[in-house]
Amino acid sequence: MAREPVAAFAPGRINLIGEHTDYNGGLALPFAIAEGVTVRATATGGRRIEARALDVGEDDSFELASPRRDASGWRAFVRGIAAELAAAELPLAGARLEITGTVPQGAGLSSSAALEVAVALALLELAGAAPPDGRTLAGLCSRAENEWVGAHTGLLDQLASIFGRRDAALRIDFRSLEIEPVALELGGWRWVILDSGERHALAGSGYNQRRAECARACEALGIASLRDAEPGRAGALPSPLAERAEHVIAENERVERMVTALRTRDLAEAGRLLDASHASLRDLYEVSTPAVEAAVDRLCRAGAAGARVVGGGFGGSVLGLLAPGVRAPAGARMLTPGPGARLLAQR
Repeated sequence: MAREPVAAFAPGRINLIGEHTDYNGGLALPFAIAEGVTVRATATGGRRIEARALDVGEDDSFELASPRRDASGWRAFVRGIAAELAAAELPLAGARLEITGTVPQGAGLSSSAALEVAVALALLELAGAAPPDGRTLAGLCSRAENEWVGAHTGLLDQLASIFGRRDAALRIDFRSLEIEPVALELGGWRWVILDSGERHALAGSGYNQRRAECARACEALGIASLRDAEPGRAGALPSPLAERAEHVIAENERVERMVTALRTRDLAEAGRLLDASHASLRDLYEVSTPAVEAAVDRLCRAGAAGARVVGGGFGGSVLGLLAPGVRAPAGARMLTPGPGARLLAQR
């Protein structure tokens, strides 16, 4: 067990394109961002976790042997990670955790995955244990979110946070879990994010319902995943299953087209793909809201080449692509692709 305090940082992420495809065995193109969550852990010598979220001034405490499921919010994530690490028979030790974050909660930038990954890395380092490989760690964190928080997410957020690379997006194939870097050479173009002002929580939104609808569509089509769906057959499904399947099929195609656009530096095409993705998420997947539409409209009126809702939808943020010389609207922030989760040197 580490005698000195340890610290771990995990970034949030933005998903350029490929929304609601991860849990359907499809494709996505996220990148890690500079903002994230830092967890500092100090050994206490016991078998209890004492956690404090400094940004909100809240505390939690639980026994490692039997974390209770009566917590919500950030507490449920921390307890879930500890429980899943224990279930995987990874070493754990009593600890005092201090949690701080720079990625806004509920903005569609995956503060939840950043928290999960940072807590896992800090607890493992404190116990003197090497973390499992990145894909295994992502699965462990996803189970914590599924089982302890109630958001039935896929692996997109965790993989992006763990495998993030500077100046690159990640083409992730969620069937094979193959991860391929895609260089982001923008030549003066900028990715920006604009908060709609509407917070979302996936466990309490229509996210789980959308996932269940996709499962029903697969059952009706006799396939294991919508990755296997044929475009012509999806239209024969009853509504809203047909619309959900049609979005996923077309979104996978847009991911491949975005990879090509980025590699050929056709940024105007990249903007058009953002617009097409948003229209599909609004009209077929039905995850937009009036606040999100207002944010999209602000970016477009400012001259964005394309804009779309990101994350699970039902609020959160909107991603825009700005050409050189185009001024971002008030409140928009530029996004810079950064490295993935890592341990930090203590001062």
